[in-house]
Amino acid sequence: MTAGGSSTLTGDAASTPDPTALVRWQILRRHIEEGVPLTTLAAHEGIGLRTLQRWHAAHKRDGISGLATAKRRTGQRRTNLELLALIEGLALVKPALPVALIARKANRVAAGHGWPPLSYSTVRSIAAALDPGMRTLAQQGTAVYRDTYELVWRHRAERPNAIWQADHTELDILVLDANLKPARPWLTTILDDYSRAICGYTIFLGAPSAMNTALALRQGIWPKAGTGWPMCGIPDVLYVDHGSDFTSNHLTQTAKDLHFEITYSTVARPQGRGKIERFFGTVNTELLAELPGHLSRGNTPPAPGITLKELDESIGRFIMEDYHQREHPEIKATPHHAWTGDGWLPRLPASMDELNLLLLTVAKPRIVHRDGVHFQGLRYVSPLLAAYVREPVIVRYDPRDITEIRIFHKNQYICKAVDPDHETSTITLKDIQAARAARRRELRGQIKERIAVVARHLPDLASAKPAPAPGPEDQPRKRPKLRTYLEDDQ
Repeated sequence: MTAGGSSTLTGDAASTPDPTALVRWQILRRHIEEGVPLTTLAAHEGIGLRTLQRWHAAHKRDGISGLATAKRRTGQRRTNLELLALIEGLALVKPALPVALIARKANRVAAGHGWPPLSYSTVRSIAAALDPGMRTLAQQGTAVYRDTYELVWRHRAERPNAIWQADHTELDILVLDANLKPARPWLTTILDDYSRAICGYTIFLGAPSAMNTALALRQGIWPKAGTGWPMCGIPDVLYVDHGSDFTSNHLTQTAKDLHFEITYSTVARPQGRGKIERFFGTVNTELLAELPGHLSRGNTPPAPGITLKELDESIGRFIMEDYHQREHPEIKATPHHAWTGDGWLPRLPASMDELNLLLLTVAKPRIVHRDGVHFQGLRYVSPLLAAYVREPVIVRYDPRDITEIRIFHKNQYICKAVDPDHETSTITLKDIQAARAARRRELRGQIKERIAVVARHLPDLASAKPAPAPGPEDQPRKRPKLRTYLEDDQ
């Protein structure tokens, strides 16, 4: 026994201590003097953790004599254990009580029963000896306990394209929008669970929508140009969260037609999406940190230095040339090699037209005019439209580039039509919307200038003919009861 242990014996008893107390002290002293956790002692000695906690509380209160058998102090032991249970219960109350308040309440009860009062330090020791998991479960609930203490099973798909994950994130960067104003973009990503390879992605401004998910899936499923990005095919399972864009009828119907299953992660449990979240972190910390306009916590937002298209190109290069070529620490292989393996044939749709029919946004029906199809203020032409003049058709398009659209008649693909005025450029839907808004602002400004002249010279007439109010398209839309997307109104 150490000198500290001998001192404890001398001060705690004038006669020889109970043999049981000495045995218990030899076990408990490893925690008190050497700092061995009670959980470790419990496993090593084969003694219950609650038993060790009670021994520890008894030693704090009465020294080694408190470790004696119940025979020598039956009444006091029963009383002390009851008070101990009371203190532990008060320490588990939600919301958590200060130790000082627990001590006051416990001693008030002790006084009513004639029990010896306990010091603040003793009460604090008893409360601190509680299992942290029990305290978390009692005071913070099942979800916090589960996410902190429960074991996690890290599942990995058995082969490429068995499971794909899809998710969105708002990127830590500002870019220039169509009006050269700063805007914070979003990234939608499709990740292969087995290889950690990125099969498809899309960059966009505005909130996530079913269209962005469809565009990322379209890129992920169809083979990419060149040999540097071989990932493609239809997955067996698409693993997503419960966002409205992932639970849309559009995606459900697409899964049915392409013969893949949609699996939803458990509500409020982000662990299942950790693989794709780690990729988002990699993009934010490694790629975006090197680009102008990168946002960092605690610093003033910088001025954006690149456009959305330039950011899209940077992310594409990062995925192909960096991320896919480096060894992933968990799978001990590069995503590129893990996905390609020894060579295999992924399951693909019959054609890009079939994929477009399933994934691209369906706009309102249009009529084929003699000069082509009018859509979004542009005119699209194709020689193949000659047989469909005055016929209703369906327009499908990629909002990232509306210089061309695809025309369907009775669910059959007809042709690809182009805007002849912008055939060699790339125009996005947001470019068109921004141009419309700018033109309306310009016209209203001119109207106000002229009305001001009238007001100076003919105030009565000017008051009778006010400047036109903003049209319905300029008014803020009321939030619908059901979630809709921008593409639904085109």
